[in-house]
Amino acid sequence: MLKAQSDRITAPIDTQQTALVKGGINPAVSRQNDRGAVDAGRRLGYMTLMLTRTAEQRAALSQLLQEQQNPLSPNYRKWLTPEEFAERFGVSPNDLDKLRDWLKSQGFTVESTARGRSWIVFSGTAAQVENTFHTQIRRYQSNGKMHFANAAQPSIPAALESLVGGIRGLDDFYPEPPPHPKYNGSDGFHALAPDDFAVIYDVTPLLTAGINGTGVGIAVIGQSDFNLTDIATFRESLALPAQVPQQILVGPDPGFNDSELEADLDLEWSGAVARNAALTYVYSNDAFDAASYAIDNAVAPIVSFSFSLCDSGLSGPDATALRDLAQQANAEGITWIASSGDAGAAACDQGEFPATHGLTTAVPASVPEVTGVGGTEFLQGSQYWGATNSGSLGSALSYIPEIGWNDTAYYNKTLVASGGGASSLYAQPYWQLGPGVPNSQARNVPDVSLSASAAFTPYLVVIQGQNTYAGGTSVSAPAFAGIVALLNHYLLAGGVIQQPGLANINPFLYGLAQSTADVFHDIEAGTNIVPCQSGTPDCTDGSLGYIAGPGYDQVTGLGSVDVYRLANEWNPSQTYLKFSDQAT
Repeated sequence: MLKAQSDRITAPIDTQQTALVKGGINPAVSRQNDRGAVDAGRRLGYMTLMLTRTAEQRAALSQLLQEQQNPLSPNYRKWLTPEEFAERFGVSPNDLDKLRDWLKSQGFTVESTARGRSWIVFSGTAAQVENTFHTQIRRYQSNGKMHFANAAQPSIPAALESLVGGIRGLDDFYPEPPPHPKYNGSDGFHALAPDDFAVIYDVTPLLTAGINGTGVGIAVIGQSDFNLTDIATFRESLALPAQVPQQILVGPDPGFNDSELEADLDLEWSGAVARNAALTYVYSNDAFDAASYAIDNAVAPIVSFSFSLCDSGLSGPDATALRDLAQQANAEGITWIASSGDAGAAACDQGEFPATHGLTTAVPASVPEVTGVGGTEFLQGSQYWGATNSGSLGSALSYIPEIGWNDTAYYNKTLVASGGGASSLYAQPYWQLGPGVPNSQARNVPDVSLSASAAFTPYLVVIQGQNTYAGGTSVSAPAFAGIVALLNHYLLAGGVIQQPGLANINPFLYGLAQSTADVFHDIEAGTNIVPCQSGTPDCTDGSLGYIAGPGYDQVTGLGSVDVYRLANEWNPSQTYLKFSDQAT
């Protein structure tokens, strides 16, 4: 076992000797959008000092994560508590005390400290930030909204350079929810009710056997307030058991905003798939702050995340910090599910038509320790649906063949397709192998996919008391989180595991794809190709993107899942050992 971290602050903190914090400027900041300084007394209510691990800690954590998933290891499924994680992979208590004392000496209020000893949350005025970190906080106009951000790289005392990896919260360029294009079709269309989803993806046999997520929790991450009445109305109208989500606010209240729909559909559809799972809504102004809290406090064994940033939106240190968070989640047994994005192979364009930023993927789906969920769409045809709805509004008759999701042509001058491609931030993990997997040396996304088309077969959602219809990978992600909750319940009921928690399920998904063909619906048609502006990166003949094909592809990943077969074929002993040579 690795010994507790030794102290790294070995000299007095001299504020005259400083070092720049690398990657400390948001890429959205530009001089042309500068609208002047913020008021000196403006309070920044939730800033985070991100702390780094040593090379020794990183190597030891990587080894532990493999051992926790190896049935032959004595550390198999020995998940850590946040405090156990802190003792092995956090900064030392002495260094933590010195950092807190230093922040207080600069006039800041220390709000909280991570249980895993990986960050410190603090607050203060813009003037205190400028004096301490030697940068200006200014106002910037971007996409019709006014933001604040630091104008230059912040600096810290040189004595802290080996400890501090970054400072979050110096700007309010938070991740944006996807646009969720509305369905506007004619009479006779089919919207997905929970019972439709259960029939199409073979969930019904598990529900019939009492496998419904009982005893398993899902932490749904959000950036807005929501109305509990919407969740109750959705569940009651669709004959789902009553379930009241718990709520945890992290930092200042974001109020009701354009992320409210995301909150509703994520809570409604994770619970529509895993009907008795315990739902906890963890929300903040910044979804990444909410996710950090959920992981550091081990709120639930599954985290559902439907927000994203494109790869170029993260600096190298930010990318490292995000993976550090995902690895902490896995060490605690947490499975992190994230949407792969809704702009096809052009994540950085965020739907803007035509694409100009080249082939890009989205985080956190591209983090190797996160399961990225892409999108499919069903073939159209009356033969797949019953003539009338049941009392719970279901009418699907069986599995419906799928293609890669791409509604770009339907919505006209908006990029709307399954996010996927090769990450520019993370290397290809040892387990991402198999037919169709590109030998790109980069992490490929997505891993799996589910229905996502709002144009042709949207999901039924209740928001502000009204029925509406939505699609996108930000619906397929919480739906897949529900599937993982069912998988946990199935394994618990069978005595295969004694506590919820499967950590990083990606190695097992890829192992199953190589050994059991009937777990996945291999999607062999469709694309996430989108129009691009001539002369921009990766633009060939006015388009860029990928084509679905046999095996893995960068449109739908391994494909969609047959949930009943996934549960029955889940065998860690066989699937992990397929990659044991690569892992070591």
